[in-house]
Amino acid sequence: MKIFIATKNHNKLKELERILTPMGFEVLSENDLSEPLPEVEETGTTYEENALLKAYSGFKETGLITVADDSGLSVDILDGAPGLYSARYSGEGATYSSNNEKLLAALKDVPREKRTATFVSAIACVFPDGREFTVRGECKGYVAEKCSGNEGFGYDPLFVCKAGCYAELTPEEKDRVSHRGNALRAFKEELKKYI
Repeated sequence: MKIFIATKNHNKLKELERILTPMGFEVLSENDLSEPLPEVEETGTTYEENALLKAYSGFKETGLITVADDSGLSVDILDGAPGLYSARYSGEGATYSSNNEKLLAALKDVPREKRTATFVSAIACVFPDGREFTVRGECKGYVAEKCSGNEGFGYDPLFVCKAGCYAELTPEEKDRVSHRGNALRAFKEELKKYI
């Protein structure tokens, strides 16, 4: 069965593909289109709303069952920031590096026990017949005092969960514990009800 992943994030695409392909899906992405996906304005007030906006945008382009993810890191002592703004936390032209630097600066002198955080992933799925659903996955941990590891992307070099620092885990180890891995396992179960 063909499924379209609506994302412009190459790292996220690899992660979603890695989990969806063994489930038996033929995964298509922006790389399979003649034109790039339009930019989606993330105007939602929840991860789920933003994921649905992206999924509908992709569906409009392809007419296929479309999946999209919206995710972010929510730091307790920062009242949930960067949260929905994780990708653009350090402003216009934000990079993974500038976002991590801003987060470290915001947590300067905050002791380890108060650096608790949750990584969240909401995955939306829309169908050609108008049905839709969303699922959420989370992973709890804390923000380290400095970056480490060479795997992953985004805040992975700073986020430590029970399995270790995301950026020090192999892709397979990360998939077993990560917010996106948890969301995709919930997605697989939910999808069975629709197909």
